Amino acid sequence: MRKKFVAGNWKMNTTPEQGVELVKNILRSIGHSCASANYIVCPPFTHLSEIVKVARGTAIRIGAQNCAEESKGAYTGEVSAEMIAATGASYVILGHSERRQYYGETSDGLNKKMRQTYSNGLVPIYCVGETLEERESGKLWDVVKAQVEEVVFHLSEVEFRHLIVAYEPVWAIGTGKVATAAQAQEMHAFIRKVLTAKFGDLAAKTPILYGGSVKPENAAEIFAMEDVDGGLVGGASLNAADFLAIGDGFRED
Repeated sequence: MRKKFVAGNWKMNTTPEQGVELVKNILRSIGHSCASANYIVCPPFTHLSEIVKVARGTAIRIGAQNCAEESKGAYTGEVSAEMIAATGASYVILGHSERRQYYGETSDGLNKKMRQTYSNGLVPIYCVGETLEERESGKLWDVVKAQVEEVVFHLSEVEFRHLIVAYEPVWAIGTGKVATAAQAQEMHAFIRKVLTAKFGDLAAKTPILYGGSVKPENAAEIFAMEDVDGGLVGGASLNAADFLAIGDGFRED
């Protein structure tokens, strides 16, 4: 049985003080949330150390939103995977559509980031997904397949066992539009098929999260799909009640 995850990507929101208070609010109520969901929060770099301290020994795991391609050196403004791991964080988001769109991230650079992530004991949450133009032109399958093959296919089987994939329909991020549960399942099943071609039965154990405007109102319907193993949550993760309510989408009662 695959693990279920609800990962919150805070993006460039909250101050460190606000972030700590948000995590405390989550912790106050997490005991009443769905026990089958594994919660991850990914705050800005500036918050990591303090939030790790607050979350230590609890059910919440902490991740970063990105890491550098290199291990160290004269790369002003960059944050290495080693630095992230040293804070006590466990995960790192790689290849988010905003990174691809605004900062020109490519498969070549993401392969380097993957190397750094695994070398420092972090678990990558690797994002793939198509734009509205790519979907409407019928290129969605080729685009997502390439994003998977060009990066994930370079992993060893040992590394692949410690990978989370997130499917982001780019046209549904921050737009209020949401892929239907059927559309999410169709793409998640396709991604799993692509992974299976390379890694065989191991792909059946790979968590694939849906990352497109997940909210408490639609989480249960989306999470009920066979190949959807949770959500990579944006705006709704900035509210403790909403974040935990999304995790409750896994409840069977």
